Amino acid sequence: MKRIIFITLLALVFLVGCVSPAPPAQTQPAQQSDSGNSAFAARAQELVSGQSSGGTSSTTTPPATGTPVTTPPASGGSQDTATFVPGVLSADEQGFLENFLNRLQYMVYYDPTANMPENIAKAAVAQANRYLIEQLGRTVLDIDQLERLRQDQQTAYQAETGGSIDIMQYLAQKYNADVYIEIALQATSETRNGVSYGQANGSMKMYETSTGQLLGTIAFQSPQVRNTSIEAAINSAVIASVWVGMPRMIDQSKALIRNSMSNGVRYQVIIQNTPDSRAMSDFRRALGRVFREVVQESYSASETKIIVSTFQAASRVEDAIYDAADRAGMPDIYLLFSRGRSFTFNSGL
Repeated sequence: MKRIIFITLLALVFLVGCVSPAPPAQTQPAQQSDSGNSAFAARAQELVSGQSSGGTSSTTTPPATGTPVTTPPASGGSQDTATFVPGVLSADEQGFLENFLNRLQYMVYYDPTANMPENIAKAAVAQANRYLIEQLGRTVLDIDQLERLRQDQQTAYQAETGGSIDIMQYLAQKYNADVYIEIALQATSETRNGVSYGQANGSMKMYETSTGQLLGTIAFQSPQVRNTSIEAAINSAVIASVWVGMPRMIDQSKALIRNSMSNGVRYQVIIQNTPDSRAMSDFRRALGRVFREVVQESYSASETKIIVSTFQAASRVEDAIYDAADRAGMPDIYLLFSRGRSFTFNSGL
């Protein structure tokens, strides 16, 4: 009897085990799939926005060995010129500028269109030169020297420039003047009660030597002066008027040149024999990598004129021109002549 009861209990236990609920279906693969989809979406968002899902800049995982790495180009693409900000100078550039302004060289001549009497013209130029010597310690070319040079240098002037610039600009370049001055002056006189009086008024035009650009004009006038003769009174008035005008001319020329030098000293570069316009374009871009400003004034198959601006001495400018020519495929370029801040080369093409 006990055996029958025991067997019956075992049967009941077996039946209960057979009807137990099945274990829940496994959800891990679905979760992994959802997680993978989310990861891909997050990565796509990072690539578009440049931000990680946490809000910080994303870091690109290096590719596996053997996968080529492509560096994206910088914004805006490649540049043909160096990046310079006009008027924003380094310490070295500022030092160069101040030294340049403090050592400006001047050449003075009279305005040939002013119809000045010869004695007044010579007296005016002589007094301007006297001021430069006594007040600034400059070396000068007096009017007699300039007159001789105008005659002696005619052949060289025509050969080098073909008459494309004024001969006074040519002489100013050749003798390293930074500014050349043209004086126009008229004098009046009268005699009252046996006393001679004279008065002079005029103007000074200031030109930048390398380009011939008019920097500015100042007007000046002498007080009325008296002397024992008409000639002496006029001479005294000329002296007084020039000494009134010269300090203003010096100050204004410095200010005007400083304002014109936001990109540096201007140098004229003339390249003769330029039949290949593409080569000159390459040359101009090569210059733009080392100079603050490059402006092409003209082009023809026979000659190209370029103005470059930089805070460098003329010797370094010449070296940079050779380097730029090498990069532009003109290794045979050579210097024909130079005058102050003007260079003339043959391209060698």
